[in-house]
Amino acid sequence: MDWPPRWEWELELTPHLERRMEDRDFNELDLRAMLHAATSWRADVVDGRFVIETEHQRAPWEVIVEPDEVAHTLVVITAYAVSR
Repeated sequence: MDWPPRWEWELELTPHLERRMEDRDFNELDLRAMLHAATSWRADVVDGRFVIETEHQRAPWEVIVEPDEVAHTLVVITAYAVSR
């Protein structure tokens, strides 16, 4: 998989994501591990956002990100387990 350079930018965690982290029982270290282990990405239904496909605790997860071109940060919108 060819990853865009912006995937290496610093992360910015949204308040929405921080609430979901608590609800879905994962933390920032888990999130960073998920992003490091990502297997693919695709455009999201929301223009300018992307879905990162990964795993957490041996289950498929998706992480929604939005690159901030001005601040050179990768804004993490949310993350969730994918039901199969």
